[in-house]
Amino acid sequence: MRKSKSTKKALQNISNKVLTSKTNTNTSKKNKKQISKKNISKSAEIPLRIQVENLFERAGRKSYSLKAIFKALNIQDKNQKMEVVNILETLLIADFIHLDKDGNFRSNANLQTFVGTIDFVNPRYAFLVCENLEEDIWIDVDDLNTALDGDKVRVLPKLKNKGKHREGEVIEIIERKRTQFVGKIDVSKRFAFVIPDHKKMFFDIFVPLDKMKGAKHGEKVLVKIIEWHTANTSPIGEVIEVLGKAGENETEMHAILSEYGLPYKFPEAVLAEAERIKGNITESEIKKRRDFRNVITFTIDPEDAKDFDDALSIQKLPNGNWEIGIHIADVTHYVKPQSALDQEAQKRATSVYLVDRVVPMLPERLSNFLCSLRPYEDKLTFSAVFEMNENAEVLSEWFGKTIICSNRRFSYEEVQQILETGVGDFAQELQTLNKLAKKMTEQRFKNGAINFETIEVKFKLDENASPVGVYLKERKDAHRLIEEFMLLANKKVAEFVYKKRKKETEATMVYRVHEPPQPEKLNTFAAFARKLGYQIHTEGKALARSINQMIESIQGLPEQNALQNLAIRTMAKARYTTEPMPHFGLAFEHYTHFTSPIRRYPDMMVHRLLEKYLQARPKIDPKTTYEDKCKHATDMERRAIEAERASVKYKQVEYMQKIGEEGKIYEGVVTGLSDWGIYVEIIETKCEGMIRLVDMPEAYEYNPERYQMIAKRSGKVITFGDRIKVSLKATNLEKRTLDFYYEG
Repeated sequence: MRKSKSTKKALQNISNKVLTSKTNTNTSKKNKKQISKKNISKSAEIPLRIQVENLFERAGRKSYSLKAIFKALNIQDKNQKMEVVNILETLLIADFIHLDKDGNFRSNANLQTFVGTIDFVNPRYAFLVCENLEEDIWIDVDDLNTALDGDKVRVLPKLKNKGKHREGEVIEIIERKRTQFVGKIDVSKRFAFVIPDHKKMFFDIFVPLDKMKGAKHGEKVLVKIIEWHTANTSPIGEVIEVLGKAGENETEMHAILSEYGLPYKFPEAVLAEAERIKGNITESEIKKRRDFRNVITFTIDPEDAKDFDDALSIQKLPNGNWEIGIHIADVTHYVKPQSALDQEAQKRATSVYLVDRVVPMLPERLSNFLCSLRPYEDKLTFSAVFEMNENAEVLSEWFGKTIICSNRRFSYEEVQQILETGVGDFAQELQTLNKLAKKMTEQRFKNGAINFETIEVKFKLDENASPVGVYLKERKDAHRLIEEFMLLANKKVAEFVYKKRKKETEATMVYRVHEPPQPEKLNTFAAFARKLGYQIHTEGKALARSINQMIESIQGLPEQNALQNLAIRTMAKARYTTEPMPHFGLAFEHYTHFTSPIRRYPDMMVHRLLEKYLQARPKIDPKTTYEDKCKHATDMERRAIEAERASVKYKQVEYMQKIGEEGKIYEGVVTGLSDWGIYVEIIETKCEGMIRLVDMPEAYEYNPERYQMIAKRSGKVITFGDRIKVSLKATNLEKRTLDFYYEG
């Protein structure tokens, strides 16, 4: 067990107290005589460590201060006192005892403790979320021992319960999730406080004037907690970066990135290394590669995209089959292992897509120029090439380094129009690819894939990045066409290496895996969906079929987004690992990420591994280093998703702040219920906010079993998916929240 900093500090303070105490180490003759005649007993012959252990074994839940320990053991000599302190330190490290929030020692013997993650619900209490427990442990804020939301902690249950929950107290902070927070600084004459933006950080952070880094009153800053002694005092911090004036778009976007620990600028050394890369393609390099420059090739991307990392080629073979090439930017040709570029890409792990910008994993010279598969330019690629028949069956496969020259840069909208009208550049090729893609989609669903058609909220922005409109991004055949061929390449690369794994000695690979949902979560969702009229089966392919049927039946309905998001949250989160596990959502036995190395570091790892396995005698890399990189990439991916959602939420609040009229009635759909309010998404703007129960016209009570709000007086029921009317009460850009009034 690792000691927390607070424990180490407490032990140091205890040692200092003993060293500076006025106890006389030279016992007088009189005292010596008294001790020799009166105080020598059998216990005195027992080693001091055993005496200390026995004391705590008999203590049960009783705690001891250091002074009480000395008294109980009749310790008066300073040297013996220091020996006791050293023994206590050893017992703390061995997890035999712990320091409670009052700085007293308490036994862990015969007391079961639990390790888990803190979910800081509100300023008054939190829960310990632990996989080994059916019910979370309730923790009063005074018993958190400075633990914050997301921290990994050890909790000792108390003898009493809080309602249906066991009550406990944090006895050790094992790992902090974060020590840095973004917030607005409030400066006074003698000190300053930072009021954090983070919704689950309920403590203002005290900042001494010499730790402000020049921040001015009201500015957004990034602050780091450097000391925190007890939960009854404010944490002490220092400003490590001034982000700018609160409320300005640039400041707020940087604040979101900082809040999630994501960078928004590259180190100078990385930019300089990118500029030094030569962009010319030599004849000797071309000779090493399969040449596709004379084969029809094109890219299909969003209208505003600049990093084109995948292209499709198509040609009909003499036997009537189709040769389809999925060509991926050969990023690892330019980014060498252990280079500054590689280390920065590994650290970032992913590009981040906020509402008004992309924060790339690689500098623009690489992401938008050298590696981007721009039209009419020779580009180095790593390709997966398949021979397919009219039924979209793969008859043969080839993987290797290639060179291409894209004939056309398409947007999704252009391809969609060609697919619908049959008129336009490469119309026949696009129609053929679309037919093959539809057959692959059909086969995936037969195999048990789940059709999560996520709805994406997009904004029309003016020249100042201020939202002037909101719309939903529709997924059409053009998107699905690209998606199917990318899925095919990822799947086949994973299968190729997995087969190598059987022949070679445990060939290391980076897989993208997705475990089945936990039965408890699935049963809860199935029970909830049943109340709304949807039958969800919970086993095998029947699960996928029933979810797909539900998704199909709610298309276009106001509750579509909320219900689908609820289904997604029921599922496990996909992650990267070196273990060759299946992908539940896609119904693939083996799957990886090969197709986006410009924006995902795991794809770069896969490129390097695949290149090795294409050699005659590949060198097998150890799994351990790759597994650590996989965990980091998964963590950074989830942070990037949270940051993207935060930027969307910010723009939604900004938009409602701009267009919201006092008293205007909006129609909304109930998307969630809790003990403190009703979440509502406005149908017109797709912006979500809350009606707080205190603002309801009468008292309502939440029934979690039925997922309903029930009026105590009238008996009126509000449930998930209901259409209700609301008006705008307040907008809070800093907290990214909307508050509504209930209008019936």
